[in-house]
Amino acid sequence: MRVSRRPLWLLVLSIILPTALIVAACGAGGESATAPTVSDAWVRPPMGADRPAAGYLTIVGSGSADALVGASSPIAASVEIHETTMGSDGSMGMHGIPRLEIAAGATIGLEPGGYHLMLMGVTQMPAVGEMVEITLVFEHAGDVVVSAEVRAG
Repeated sequence: MRVSRRPLWLLVLSIILPTALIVAACGAGGESATAPTVSDAWVRPPMGADRPAAGYLTIVGSGSADALVGASSPIAASVEIHETTMGSDGSMGMHGIPRLEIAAGATIGLEPGGYHLMLMGVTQMPAVGEMVEITLVFEHAGDVVVSAEVRAG
């Protein structure tokens, strides 16, 4: 009886290489890192000194679920994701939320009276008609930089 003696490195390579190729093809966790599409971005200037500006836009999810988990802008100390809600007494209010879920292929509007961005500690506000840069941070897709037009009201 003859026993084949392959070098150990060849045996290890024959196991590791196919495994590495499968993992690379699937991606981390099997999820797509394709970024959601962002359109119609605009910013409403602050309504007075020491007041925040508000940011609005439309997000269309990619082929897999994701979440908006943060944002930033060079014109603000911080940017928060907010939601407008109606209290049991009928009064409107808004509060920060840690994340905004985006289902695969779903369209989410950040608009007055709903979800929106609050640009806190605005250091400079371009004039109406100029552009503001906002970086959106998605849980899976990472950073997406958008240009938002400054609009009155």
